Amino acid sequence: MEPLKDVRAWSLNEVGSTRVATLAAQLGSLSGTRRVISSDETKALETATPLSLALGVPLEVRPRMHENDRSSTGFLPPQEFEAVADQFFAEPAVSVRGWETANSAQRRIVDEFEACLAGPHEGDILFVGHGGVGTLLFCALSGIGIDRRFDQGPGGGGCWFALDSQLRRPQNEWQPMEALMTGS
Repeated sequence: MEPLKDVRAWSLNEVGSTRVATLAAQLGSLSGTRRVISSDETKALETATPLSLALGVPLEVRPRMHENDRSSTGFLPPQEFEAVADQFFAEPAVSVRGWETANSAQRRIVDEFEACLAGPHEGDILFVGHGGVGTLLFCALSGIGIDRRFDQGPGGGGCWFALDSQLRRPQNEWQPMEALMTGS
C-alpha cells in the first residue's frame, strides 16, 4: 500500500515481486500460454510483463480491465477499506461512497473478457488483473450472484482460477500463484 499514491499506480511489494519472478523462472502450468492480457494498472503490468517475457509472447494491455473504480475515496485504511468493500459486494447496484457499482464493474470486466476471446486463438490465455473485478468475473462465469464469499481471500493477491474457454466456466476456486509452478 502506498497511501500517498493513486491506487492505480501502486507497485508490487518485495514479496509480490519475488513471487512473480519465481513463477517466471518456473512456468509450470503456464508453459502452454500463447497470450498474456493485462490491465494497464501498475501492479498488473509488473506481474504480466515478466511472465510474457518468460513465455516469449507479446503483452496485450487492456485499460478497461482495471480494478473497480474507487477513485472517489482514494486510499482507505485497511479496516475501513474492508468495510466499504463488503458493502460494494453486498449492494451491487449501489455506488458505495462514489465507487463504481459492482454491477457496472462486472459488466465491464465480462465485456472485456468476452472481447478478448471473440476471435480464434491457440493455446492458453493468461489474464492478469485485479481481485475485485476478478471476483466479479468469477461470479459471472459461475452463474452466481455477486458475493464476496467468492473473493480471493486474505493474502494480498497473487491468486488465479482456471476456466474452460469454450464453456466459460471456472474449473477451480481461487488458488495461490505458486500452484501454477507444477504441471505443464
